[in-house]
Amino acid sequence: MKEGHVRERAFSMPLTSPAYPTGPYRFCQREYLVITYRTDPERLRELVPGPLEVIEPLVKYEFIRMPDSSGFGDYTESGQVIPVSFRGKQGSYTHSMFLNDESPIAAGRELWGFPKKFAQPTLRAETDTLVGTLDYGPVRVATGTMGYKHKPADAAAVLASLAEPNFLLKIIPHVDGSPRICELVEYHLEDIDLRGAWTGPGALDLHAHALAPVADLPVLEVVSTMHFIADLTLGLGNVVHDYLR
Repeated sequence: MKEGHVRERAFSMPLTSPAYPTGPYRFCQREYLVITYRTDPERLRELVPGPLEVIEPLVKYEFIRMPDSSGFGDYTESGQVIPVSFRGKQGSYTHSMFLNDESPIAAGRELWGFPKKFAQPTLRAETDTLVGTLDYGPVRVATGTMGYKHKPADAAAVLASLAEPNFLLKIIPHVDGSPRICELVEYHLEDIDLRGAWTGPGALDLHAHALAPVADLPVLEVVSTMHFIADLTLGLGNVVHDYLR
């Protein structure tokens, strides 16, 4: 293969059989269970990287079911998102993310810098309850529950939250182990079609784990619980801060 062909084809590894296709990445019937809770403010500030700033001691614990994702197929995610501000702009920082599909793990880490690790999350309705779980290997580390579609939620507020900027810390090492890329990335969700949104009573239980430390941000109080379904496109990112400069 000639050098020019390598440059033309090199967007993902392996070169001759990429782990994921090029975008755009459209998600249909993407289902969320989002449990917002109050946590330890000092611990939160220790974990959020500057120049991002913590707004309130809140965390959004998310379970996301993605049955129809272009290029990625059918999978589920779970993790923690933290409300932050960046240069006066309010948004969200993705602190942790666990999922059960190699293709979006590779794409998420390589393209945007999503902090993705392999695990086994689920989101399903069990009779009158929406249930989200996260298992790391055989160990249960998170369980979220919500009364199923108890009442409609404020659709405008849900759309506004989905339209906010999202921030990621992208880290790619050099071949000698030193950091080659260490950047703050901003991305947006695009072409959002909200199909329904509900709220109801909710609960969240987190357990300590050495490699899935979601309980490092403890649940002090559940503030709100949301369940919604949307079609959307995951937009590509922009570098807004370079830690190596």
